Formats: sequence, structure tokens, C-alpha cells
Amino acid sequence: MSFAWTSKLALVASLTMLSATAWAQSVNISYLTHWSPETVALLEAAAKDYAKANPDVSVSVRAVPFGDLLTTLRSQGGGADGPTIGGIYDLWLPELARDKLVAPAPDAMASEVKASWPAGIASAASVGGKLYGIPNEIDVYALNYNKALFKQAGIAAAPKTWDQLKDAAKKLTNKDAGQQGFGMINSWAAGVVHPFASLLVSNGGELVKDGKPVLDSPQAAETFQLYEDLIKSGVSVPAMATADANTTGPFLDNFVSGKTGMIIMANWWESALKTGMGDKFADIATAPIPVGPSGDKPHSISYSWMTVVNANADAVEQKAAWDFLAWLNNPKSGKDGASAMSGILMSMGILPSRTSDIEAQKDKLGSEFLSGYVSVLADAKPFPVVPGGQEFSESLQQTLEALQYGQVSAKDAQTTAQADATSILERAAK
Repeated sequence: MSFAWTSKLALVASLTMLSATAWAQSVNISYLTHWSPETVALLEAAAKDYAKANPDVSVSVRAVPFGDLLTTLRSQGGGADGPTIGGIYDLWLPELARDKLVAPAPDAMASEVKASWPAGIASAASVGGKLYGIPNEIDVYALNYNKALFKQAGIAAAPKTWDQLKDAAKKLTNKDAGQQGFGMINSWAAGVVHPFASLLVSNGGELVKDGKPVLDSPQAAETFQLYEDLIKSGVSVPAMATADANTTGPFLDNFVSGKTGMIIMANWWESALKTGMGDKFADIATAPIPVGPSGDKPHSISYSWMTVVNANADAVEQKAAWDFLAWLNNPKSGKDGASAMSGILMSMGILPSRTSDIEAQKDKLGSEFLSGYVSVLADAKPFPVVPGGQEFSESLQQTLEALQYGQVSAKDAQTTAQADATSILERAAK
């Protein structure tokens, strides 16, 4: 995972170029994110470090809730007064690029990303062969389980197959104590869809293939049926599953309090778990997604975030924005060979995506919690980044929630999901 000598020489050249940047005027750039106040403070501290060598550039940071981030980018990004830099979910990129709200990266920056990030992550930041963003975090899913509850239930190890998952969930369920064996999520699109998709790809299936939905596959039928089985057997309780993009609500509360034995969740929620559980966080371990009857090995859905630049900002602001982002994601900007961005991400338990950052942070990534996520990176399947992807995700969310609440059967849920996805993706592709 170390740099090749050619990459090192390119890095030195880019650092020399950045350090020599001279600004003929004061430049103010703004950075829009959805991060918490604690994380915003770290980003602001990094901006102050950047300003030591670039005193004519000031960076202001503004945070909005995740649920408002895309609408804010769309409503304000169309003008020169909108945020200069925005942090976005990769699923949003095709539409933002189509609507000319984000600027293509300069050639030097594009070359740096292609040389220093895994190919799949770089491709998720690209549309039509053009790079539009600098990847920062990558998120994958793993089984999270409570070791103390496992011990009480006489379960020796994390389940590796769906049959073992259902058996463990049954043993962990105690209705009299209000305890469920396996926790699902509802009321939040990614939280609903990504765990389902991780089970689907661990059963040999896919959400989308060659731009078309394939939720009508036998592997998908088995995955919808697994959800129905977990609900009907009483080991997963929809009323305990409500959550939002900040994981606040019953879903988090029930896992923190020991009322949920297992969940499938992303690595970034480590900080919320630590805050909620305190010393009892030591009871939590992670493991690969259990493999379905049609699967070959554990897989996870992965998705990434990136920083983009407002295409409608003036040329000087755009240049300063790319310069700041190049510095922020450079191994020389942080500590011990890690970029300043990776330090910010790791403070939240989020996996950095730059290859050198993963190497530099390997000791921290080897913790009992994060190691379960790092182990599945190589076999992760990217969530499909296609036009209409966000609407597709929200539609599948509604169908899965109807299945959770017993409003439709697994068979009807599959039929509905495929029909809706086909309509959405065909319309978006026109």
C-alpha cells in the first residue's frame, strides 16, 4: 500500500507547486458539510494550518443536517454566492454533474487521485471519464454484535451463514425483556437499503447490472424472503427500528442499551456508539456479513463521500478551493504520513480512502471494531452510482419498510421493487 517512486516524485512536485501558490488578492472560500460541531472544529483547525502558508485565503465552514445537504447544494450551488466546496455522497454526483453544479477537477488533481486512490473509489468520483471530486471517506457494512448478549445466549461466535444468523437471532430474542435478536432500520433511505443490499450481494445478487435493476433475480427473492422470515418469527421488531441519518432514535438506543443483539451497520457510527455506551462499547464486535444460500463469500455494499467545487464560483475561488483540497488530502498536511483529512475522518471512526492514509492509519484501523470493516474492503461491492440512484434508493426503502411492517409479502415486495426501479432508472437515463 506504499507509494511507488513515481508517485512520490509527483507528490513532491505537487507540494512544491502548492507551496509556491501566490494570490494577487484575498480569497474567501466556504465549505459546506453535514458534520457535527466537534468535527467542524477539526476542519476549521486544519484550515488555519493551511492559512499559515496561504495567508490570503480564508476558509469558512458551514454545517447543515444530512437531510438538508443535497437540497442546500442544489438551491445555493447554482450561484456564485453558494458554497465554494461541498461534501457530497457519491450517489448524488451524476445529477450534480449533469446540471453543471460541480466543476471538473484540474488535470493535475485528477491525475493525483487516479494514482493515489483505489480505482473503484476514483471511478465513483467520476462521470463520463471526468473526475469531479476528491474522495475522502469510504464506508462499508459489517455485522455488529453484542458479545455480552452472545455469551448469555450461549452463542460461541458470530454467524457466518443466513441459517446461523436466524438461529442466533432466535436465541438472542427475549420478548419478556423487550429484546430483539436482529435489528433492522426504518425511516432513513440509506439505513434501510444498504444492509439489505449487503445481504443481497453476500447471496450472489446485485441491485443494478449494466444500468438496469436486477431485483427480480432468484438471489433477490431469497433476500426479500429472509427479511420476511426475520419479521414473522418475531426476532426483528419494526417499532424498535426507527432512525435518522444521525442514527438518533430507537435503533441506536436499543442497541446501546443491550435490547438488540445484532445489526448490520456502517463503520462511521463508531463515534455514536462510543458516546452512547461508554465503557460498555468494549462489548461490541464486528464480523463480515453472513453469506446467503446462493453466495460464495461475505460481501458488503460500499459507498464513498467526496468533496466537490462549485462550478458557478468565480475562477479565483475555484482555484483556491482546489488548492485547499489538494493540501487537505495530502500526506504532508497531517501527522505521521497521514493527511489532515484522514485525521478528521478517523476522529469519527470513518475509514479514509486514500491508499497512503490507510497505510498510515493501520494501527488505529486494527481495533476490534474497525478491523471487521477493514477486512471486508477488498470484497466490497460499490452501491450503483447511476442517474436516478437517489430516487431508486428511496423507492426501495419504502418497499422494504412495507415488508418490515407486514403490509406486503416478500414476493409482492420483490415485484414492486423491480417495477419501480425499472421505471425510475429508465426515466432518469433519458
